[in-house]
Amino acid sequence: MNLHAIKTVLVLGANSDVAKEAILLYLEKGYHVIAASRSTGDIASFMKARNVADQQLTICYFDATAFSGHAEFYAGLPAKPHIVVYAAGFQVTNEQALVDWEGSYRMINVHYAGALSILNLIITDKENDHLERIIGLSSLSGVRGRKSNFVYGSTKAAFTQYLAGLRQYLFSRKIIVNVIVAGYIRSKMTAGLDLPEYLLMEPSFIAQKIVNAGNRFAIVPGAKWKIIYQVLKYMPEKLAARLP
Repeated sequence: MNLHAIKTVLVLGANSDVAKEAILLYLEKGYHVIAASRSTGDIASFMKARNVADQQLTICYFDATAFSGHAEFYAGLPAKPHIVVYAAGFQVTNEQALVDWEGSYRMINVHYAGALSILNLIITDKENDHLERIIGLSSLSGVRGRKSNFVYGSTKAAFTQYLAGLRQYLFSRKIIVNVIVAGYIRSKMTAGLDLPEYLLMEPSFIAQKIVNAGNRFAIVPGAKWKIIYQVLKYMPEKLAARLP
């Protein structure tokens, strides 16, 4: 397969439940996908179970927190991406984050510092003249600080603000930047959390929003979560202080 003849999607953090579903959708649309993750074996097993053709998919190792290796990783890609999806994620509870600096530091590095490190390399690559879109998977936890998850939420808020500025920075190059501001997702990262069932969204639903992202910057999947997003954003501080 001539990888330069078809569009390529680079998925960073490709072993997340949402990312794997998005990869399947991109493949259905005829894209070549580079699935980048520390868990290459898990991705290979998942794709084999879905009977994905090897020639359409490249699986490679990527660690969002290994900043020193990002330039070498990007230089070694089999094709320069048309679309980049950053879906790397890590979470510890707020109680743990307050006493476990390593857990907090990893969230900062995975959600924010790692994203800046690799995405800055990608957008400043003058040899890639066909980059057309960057999509980041963020969270409603970054919309408003709440006492139950403000450490995790602050890392997502930082990522969202980076993407907002990046959208303006890339406007003149006609490169679209989207952020998926997601609520609770049924995934391995939230498996141990006590979350209301009626608010949980399936990874495949979020993946559809990623693959079909339009021109709007902030995309909030789910009607219920759109309402919650607006409430969180504009709620008076006296009321916000009472949130869990």
